[in-house]
Amino acid sequence: MTAPTTDIDVLHYSAFTTHPDGGNPAGVVLDAAALADDDAAMTAVAARVGYSETAFITERDEAARRYRLRYFSPLAEVAFCGHATIATAVALADRDGPGELIFDTASGEIRVETTADGDGPSRATLTSVPTRSRPADPGAEVEPTLAALRWSADDLDPALPPHVAFAGNDHLVLAAVTRERLADLDYDYEALEAVMRRRGWTTVHLVWREAGGGSADEVTNGFVFHARDPFPVGGVVEDPATGAAAAAFGGYLRALGLVDGPTRVRIRQGEDMGRPSDLLLDVTPDEPRARVSGQAVRIPRSG
Repeated sequence: MTAPTTDIDVLHYSAFTTHPDGGNPAGVVLDAAALADDDAAMTAVAARVGYSETAFITERDEAARRYRLRYFSPLAEVAFCGHATIATAVALADRDGPGELIFDTASGEIRVETTADGDGPSRATLTSVPTRSRPADPGAEVEPTLAALRWSADDLDPALPPHVAFAGNDHLVLAAVTRERLADLDYDYEALEAVMRRRGWTTVHLVWREAGGGSADEVTNGFVFHARDPFPVGGVVEDPATGAAAAAFGGYLRALGLVDGPTRVRIRQGEDMGRPSDLLLDVTPDEPRARVSGQAVRIPRSG
């Protein structure tokens, strides 16, 4: 029997932004001990909140700043969610002060460093589980995905081949040849959902590499990417900021040999949805884990 959930205190944060109207919103439940063994109740809360994910702290060791963290979309549990991790970490930093946190997730241990950012929102940097990336199968994986996206093979950047990348869950990485192709996203929801469920992907990580880059203190090697992440398996058309996919993308860049030293990548996401998001990805060639950073801000409650 599902426990009553109407009295569960859900905080609303938006991650990878400094403004409530940007970034990716997440629900955060700092005390979900009463729901620890009730997946249906947590799914119900996530569905009521309506964001792509809601995070639940089900166990805690306050002295060690260690927490058991679970993530639910409106449809089901998700093994790992980057933006909800950032949101939860900032919520804890807002309550308890900055410092290091440890989250035990279904994907493994995630360490997060939180820092105060002057007068602005706190910043959090998560270190992922070890990443990996492999070439996608052209027939079984790429072809049906392109069909669902209503893309053709000519829409892909030949310098950035399709891969399935992992950093807690799997994401198909497809690189668009132009920014216009990335902006024009009108996919077959049911067809893409079917492919993703069959392959076990959490999102399809669509990217476009911007020529040039930012200033030297923002980005090394001129790595600036724009990204979009369809998320039909979670009941959401598109994610405006996807930290888990960003971490997996770090493994993708390493696998392609594009990282020959400590590299910072800026990922711009959510622009085509009207929710601009900034993710910073740090990757090194000899470390399989990726680091993803961003700020998060509390969303005021209306009514």
